[in-house]
Amino acid sequence: MTDIPTVAPQLYLQSRSRWRPIEIVFWLATLLPFWLFPDYLSLASQIAVASLFALSLDLILGYAGVVSLGHAAFFGLGAYTAGLFSIYVWGEVFTGLIAGAAVAALVGYASSFIISRFRHLTLIMITLGLGLLLHEAANSAGWLTGGSDGLQGIEVWKVAGLFSFDLYGVTAYSYTLGVLFVVFLAARRLINSPFGLALRGIRENFVRMPAIGADSNSHIRKVYTISAALAGVAGALIAQTTQTVSLEALSFERSADVLVMLVLGGAGRLYGGLIGAAVFMIARDQFSGIAPQYWYFWIGILLVVVVMLLPNGILGGLSKIFARWSRR
Repeated sequence: MTDIPTVAPQLYLQSRSRWRPIEIVFWLATLLPFWLFPDYLSLASQIAVASLFALSLDLILGYAGVVSLGHAAFFGLGAYTAGLFSIYVWGEVFTGLIAGAAVAALVGYASSFIISRFRHLTLIMITLGLGLLLHEAANSAGWLTGGSDGLQGIEVWKVAGLFSFDLYGVTAYSYTLGVLFVVFLAARRLINSPFGLALRGIRENFVRMPAIGADSNSHIRKVYTISAALAGVAGALIAQTTQTVSLEALSFERSADVLVMLVLGGAGRLYGGLIGAAVFMIARDQFSGIAPQYWYFWIGILLVVVVMLLPNGILGGLSKIFARWSRR
């Protein structure tokens, strides 16, 4: 079922841009961990980072139909850039975010000329290959990245010169949640614009869109660059809040995990990545406590159950249930 509008595009975009009460409730709920789960603020911070990473993938997969198995390349680039920036330049956090986003965006833009030329299985193999190449490059450059030992010695300044990162995760969660919300606002504005509408059209029919004045290749390059920048921001956040970067940030497992998050929550629904990231991270935390060596087994069962019962993800399934209930 496509969400391409059958009404006037202007009216459709205006209706989509309005904030709904459930959205306000969702964002207010993100503040609850400060009072209800103060011992889990570090986990909440990781969920916020994972949500931002999933949001970046949703822009290309859910809205433009570009499948990627190497998206962790941009996450890792942002992480290593922010880490190296704090070590060799200075430790101001917002500047580090910008640096991480800029480097990831630059690499994303360069690779987008290859990405925009291919579709489907070929595209999957290309993104996977690019991700693996970057992972091995980082491993070989151990003198700079720390190799398998990881990048150590990262020190960041207080956020806004006032709040230092503490062991309880209060500053980390406040910081990551604030960045996530700002980036979400920008992404929401992007997808509810004519550009976002064109991306939906490209996802549905890549070949036909140029006939109505939307250059598919150009649009793919733009959104791929934006997606890479957002993934770079997510990587920079994890480097700053944990003050370490390992090769795992560039690994295939990281790319697979964020894809699972998006499938769980529902691709192409904006909030799907956020909900999927929360479900995945909480499930991983609980399953790893039960069976540290086999927690992926339970994640696999969870994924199979969700896909079988809710083919469009948790958010897609809830939307269908609500639509049926409202018609009664």
